[in-house]
Amino acid sequence: MHEVIEKLLILQDRDRRIAEVQSELGQIEPQRRSFSARAATAQGALEAAKLRVKQLESDRKKLELDVEAKKQLIERYSNQQLQTRKNEEYRALAHEIETCKDAIRQIEDQELEIMEQTEAAQRQVAATTQTLAETDKLVAGLVADLTQRETNLRTELAALASNRAELAAVVDGSVRTRYERLFKTKGGSVVVGVDHGVCGGCHMRVPAQLLVHCRAQQEIVTCQNCGRILYYRRDMDMMVAD
Repeated sequence: MHEVIEKLLILQDRDRRIAEVQSELGQIEPQRRSFSARAATAQGALEAAKLRVKQLESDRKKLELDVEAKKQLIERYSNQQLQTRKNEEYRALAHEIETCKDAIRQIEDQELEIMEQTEAAQRQVAATTQTLAETDKLVAGLVADLTQRETNLRTELAALASNRAELAAVVDGSVRTRYERLFKTKGGSVVVGVDHGVCGGCHMRVPAQLLVHCRAQQEIVTCQNCGRILYYRRDMDMMVAD
């Protein structure tokens, strides 16, 4: 194999790993935000449950005030009954008193229903409190692992970048420039084999004359279709597949 090709293959392998590490690093922050969102969702569920309890307690207090107001009306109507001497007024006041008592019974039924709802809401608060605690613990662990992973990746990336600079320095400048330009446009597949007589990148048939030059390993050969740098190894079959 041509010496330059060997160097380019090593450089390409390093560049591929650098791209992989950079891609993994690019996923760190979205994952961190996802974990934070999970914790925020659990916190939001707890706040909603607490708000529900607070609203029910407010509703119950309002009903208590309504009952107290009705009782005061009953007391006032009763006093008015004692003061009136007219049967018609007496009966009218008695009717108002019964109306107030009916209203009180209805309000008390509502109070019982609200008390049941409050108990259920308080159980929900307890459940969501536990869920939040478990979620916070889980998220803390996940974030810690993610942070460690980020540190490891950045350390690896620094080492790869340093090694990459050393590898690139021993490649001829013009060849390196062509390789780096292709690497940006070909998705990391720049130096490819010609197994079965086709380009390992675009999979198009390579002309026979180029195959001869590639096999001779005396010069840098590029694919006429995609521009990738071609190479040949002894274990490759030069026969074109049907």
